Amino acid sequence: MSQKTKVAILTAGGLAPCLSSAVGGLIERYSELAPEIEIIGYLGGYKGLLLGQSVPVTPEVRANAKVLHKHGGSPIQNSRVKLTNVADCVKRGLVKEGQNPLEVAAQQLTKDGVTILHTVGGDDTNTTAADLAAYLGKNGYKLTVVGLPKTIDNDVYPIRQSLGAWTAAEQGAIYFENIVNEHSANPRMLIVHEVMGRNCGWLTAYTAKVYRERLMHPDFLPSFNLARAHKDLDAVYVPEMQFDIASEAKRLRAVMDEQDCVNVFVSEGACVSQIVQEMESKGESIPRDAFGHYKLDAVNVGQWFAKQFAKLLGAEKALVQKSGYFARSAAANVDDLRLIQSMVAHGVECGLRGESGVVGHDEDRGGRLRAIEFPRVKGGKPFDIDTPWFSDLLKEIRQPKGEAMQVEHGGERAPSIPPHA
Repeated sequence: MSQKTKVAILTAGGLAPCLSSAVGGLIERYSELAPEIEIIGYLGGYKGLLLGQSVPVTPEVRANAKVLHKHGGSPIQNSRVKLTNVADCVKRGLVKEGQNPLEVAAQQLTKDGVTILHTVGGDDTNTTAADLAAYLGKNGYKLTVVGLPKTIDNDVYPIRQSLGAWTAAEQGAIYFENIVNEHSANPRMLIVHEVMGRNCGWLTAYTAKVYRERLMHPDFLPSFNLARAHKDLDAVYVPEMQFDIASEAKRLRAVMDEQDCVNVFVSEGACVSQIVQEMESKGESIPRDAFGHYKLDAVNVGQWFAKQFAKLLGAEKALVQKSGYFARSAAANVDDLRLIQSMVAHGVECGLRGESGVVGHDEDRGGRLRAIEFPRVKGGKPFDIDTPWFSDLLKEIRQPKGEAMQVEHGGERAPSIPPHA
């Protein structure tokens, strides 16, 4: 292996339960195959790259890289920076007026002697990586860029499963296992669980699936007002669904009258266009991020749903809880660790042979694990609401409660996330 080979790693975008493990896995794999290769991590993603801020992977870090698999977050930190958004980069002091961020990034990589760059991030991170790779190629910079797909939304074309999504769903389910008990604190309680997912409802849907699987155990006492039905879900709403609020309210009002509580899962991106239209009609201005997305904290979908339904259901109290930061900050679970390990191993092979792209199981190539060409990678892949497991879930939660939920799996707790579902 040439001594001139040098690897850099950066993580960017929002957190996901895979970043720390992916960084650790990359360090471990390079140390196994080519321990002589120097590795650095840019601090704060593209922000650190533009500012030339990095941290070396020392012998101590190499020897203890396995520790990173036990942690959430990112040891080299994240940021949201789009290299083609020149005005934002200038405003944030990342480049000077008149500078091209792509050129600044390319020059820094050249200055640092980097020949292989690994980016760990979602749609925005990898499209930015694609912009950088295209610029480097056009201007004669020799660099291999290998991305790893991180997004809890699981909405990247044409990648079958993105890193961290399984764990985020499991953690969202665990979060709601505690929150749901608030139904016992107040009569006629409406609980709205807002789950992350700007344009894609996969995470909300799969979190609901995992939650109900974990609920299938025998440890309830209906005769003493501890019934499974009180903790079951009554509605799930995702951006891909169309529904009539009046008819849904009528159905849920009957549930409230019977159970004294209603539990709703909703994606943070559900009905966003309708809510934004309402806000703008009132003269309100909704801020956007560097990538042009509405800032969903300002839209507040969960509160909108709670306000719409509370009056119609005759709720005495409406509680909105968001599991996003809890779920996305977790350490990777066993299924994501397996997926991370396989993608990292392939990503390192691609880096060493000079093959750029985003590593993933390519749905357009028979699900084969490969470095997918950057121009083919994009976000916004919708969740298929006709997926059998989701269709079955909706049918089940819309049945009259009573004995609808039966203990399955021989009375044992269902596995939270089937391997490679």
